[in-house]
Amino acid sequence: MGKLALAAKITHVPSLYLSELDGPRKGSRQAAIDGLKEIGRRCRELGVDTIVVFDTHWLVNASYHLNCAPHFKGVYTSNELPHFISNMPFEVPGNPELGKLLARTCNEWGVETLAHDATTLGPEYGTLVPMRYMNEDLHFKAICVSALCTSHYLNDSARLGWAMRRAVEDHYDGTVAFFASGSLSHRFAQNGLAPQFADRVWSPLLERMDHDVVKMWEGGEWSDFCAMLPEYAAKGHGEGFMHDTAMLLGALGWSAYDGHAEVVTPYFGSSATGQINAVFPVTPQDGHAIPKAQASSAEGFQSVSRL
Repeated sequence: MGKLALAAKITHVPSLYLSELDGPRKGSRQAAIDGLKEIGRRCRELGVDTIVVFDTHWLVNASYHLNCAPHFKGVYTSNELPHFISNMPFEVPGNPELGKLLARTCNEWGVETLAHDATTLGPEYGTLVPMRYMNEDLHFKAICVSALCTSHYLNDSARLGWAMRRAVEDHYDGTVAFFASGSLSHRFAQNGLAPQFADRVWSPLLERMDHDVVKMWEGGEWSDFCAMLPEYAAKGHGEGFMHDTAMLLGALGWSAYDGHAEVVTPYFGSSATGQINAVFPVTPQDGHAIPKAQASSAEGFQSVSRL
C-alpha cells in the first residue's frame, strides 16, 4: 500500500543553528545545512508526506516511544547546550494516524512500543534542527521516535525499524522517509577544550574508525557492519548507543541490505564528534536477516553495552 521512499543518516548538530546567527560561527555549517535541504528536496520529489525521525536526543529508560501529536509549535532551548540553541521557534505538523499504526505494528513484531498523540511532550532537537532546514513551509508531517535508549537491545531497535517499514508498506496509504538523526563517533571535547574542537574529532582513532565505517557504507559491507555495530557503538562513543543507526539498518533489511550509501555532506567534525549526511537507497527486502525480538524473551540479567 504505502512506500518507504528514502532513508538517511543525518546530522543535527546545534552549531547548525549558530551558523545562521551573526557572530563568529556564522556560515560555518552551511555545507551541512545545504545537505539537509538537498535531502528534503529529494523527499519532496519522491512524494514523501511524513518524515519519521529516529531521534538520539529523546532519552527513554523503558520501551520504545513515538511522539505523534497532531501539531508541534513552540520555542525551544536546549537543556544540554543552551548557549548553542536558545529561543529557537519551531512548528511542525504531526501524523497521529501513522504514529499509532507504527506502534501497533512494532508490538505485533514483539517490540514494545507506545504512541503518544495526546501529549504536551515536544520534539527534541534531533528532530527540530533537521526540520528547520527541510520543512520551512510545513510541507512534511513528522513523527519523533525515541532513539537514546538506555536499557535496550540493538537487535530490538533493528527489528523496530523493520516493523515500521512493514507498517508503511503493508498498511499505510502514503509515502514516508526514515531518518537516523545522530552522529558517528560522539565523544565530546573535555570541558574547557570545546572551542579547540569546534570543527575537529576528539581523537585520530575515532576519526579513522568513522572514515572506515563510511567506506563500508559506500561499499555495501552491511553484513560486516551489522556484526561490528555493538562494539563500534561502545568503543566509538556512538550517539544514543547508535540505536538510530540500528533502526535505520533494520528498516533497510539489516545485514541483508544490498544498497550503497551516497554521501551528501562529507564527514566533518563538530564539537569533537563525527558528523555526516548520507542517503541509503531503499531496496526490496524480505526481512530474513532481521534479528529476533530480544527484550520480550529475556529471562534475567544480560550485559548491555554502556558508553
